[in-house]
Amino acid sequence: MPFQCRIFSLLATLLLTLSAGAAAASPDLGACGEPSWDSPYPDYNTRQVSADATGMDSTAVELAARIRLGWNIGNTLEATGGETGWGNPEVTRELLRLVKDSGFDAVRIPVSWNQHADPATAKINDAWLNRVHEVVRYVIDIDMTVILNIHWDGGWLENNVTPEKQSENNAKQRAYWQQIATHFRDFDERLLFAGTNEPNVDDAEQMAVLASYHQTFVDAVRCTGGKNAYRVLVVQGPSTDIEKTDKLWTGMPDDVLPDRLMAEVHFYTPWNFAGLTRDEDWGIPFYFWGKGNLSETDEARNPTWGEENAVDELFALMKQKFVDRGIPVLLGEYGAIRRSGLDGEALELHLRSRAYYLEYVTRQALANGLLPFYWDNGVLGNFGFGIFDRNNNTVYDAQALAALVSGAGE
Repeated sequence: MPFQCRIFSLLATLLLTLSAGAAAASPDLGACGEPSWDSPYPDYNTRQVSADATGMDSTAVELAARIRLGWNIGNTLEATGGETGWGNPEVTRELLRLVKDSGFDAVRIPVSWNQHADPATAKINDAWLNRVHEVVRYVIDIDMTVILNIHWDGGWLENNVTPEKQSENNAKQRAYWQQIATHFRDFDERLLFAGTNEPNVDDAEQMAVLASYHQTFVDAVRCTGGKNAYRVLVVQGPSTDIEKTDKLWTGMPDDVLPDRLMAEVHFYTPWNFAGLTRDEDWGIPFYFWGKGNLSETDEARNPTWGEENAVDELFALMKQKFVDRGIPVLLGEYGAIRRSGLDGEALELHLRSRAYYLEYVTRQALANGLLPFYWDNGVLGNFGFGIFDRNNNTVYDAQALAALVSGAGE
């Protein structure tokens, strides 16, 4: 065969291969699922568009590789009564620029939708959709990855993962995600959707219900078309608890496109150190944590469980269950409160313990393929998680910030 003919033949073969690959990667929106229940709400997928892969090239694994350290805008857009309802100011461009400049490369935005919707029709208020859109735009404009979810939201879903509520909640889940997905459809792959927050699940029966909520979420988003046909979506383990997820999880939802899903868990272990504020019948707060940080004068407040070995073992479970199978895992929340009500040597040792905890958990998360997102609720001072003073756009807790950034290897 002449040289020119061989070149033509090779080019033709390459074009046919690329064409076949593109066809295989193009999702069939007609196959993304129809509800199997009666819904009291209108169908909000009234403006479906063709799949649009522009700016949506990355798989879930490829997107995960770009995230080293994430930050939660906690107690804000999910707050009861509106954005400022729990004491934080409105989110600004300046705050998010400070977050990025401080070493974070991704932002998780917890959002409440139910309180901003008509109870009879599940229609979300347009002004609220536009405000959340504005905040997402702030993050995208400074080239950070965004996770947008339905958070606690009064507990309508996450406190009712039960057979009795399954049809009712699937109908609402579909209605909300049809609207959210349509409103945010034009953002590129830097925006990810997360279907729930911390869905309370204790057994296999409830896990089956949760799986239906996840499937409804995936189908509702995909069916809106456009960039949503390719968007990476995040589904949550039972109670976002690592041990429950390892024990009860039965598999990822069906999807019209491969390799576009992530799993999510949260981590406040041991709770005695990370969040417990008073003595309880089942346990007492730990003030100290980790190797070299235990007290010789207040041994009752040293941890009796949940130190470095526990972190290693729990994260390894998620690596084996998901990461090793090509499914990235979002560590959507983690952190430890600041016990600044202590004084003297106890306070110094506690703060050192807390910084070590944040650094260790961040580093081990990344080592096991988990993507760490620190929980910042904006609360400063005693029992707070806040790193940034949002009223003044300044760093409030430099010690904790340095620990997080160091753990992320930044």
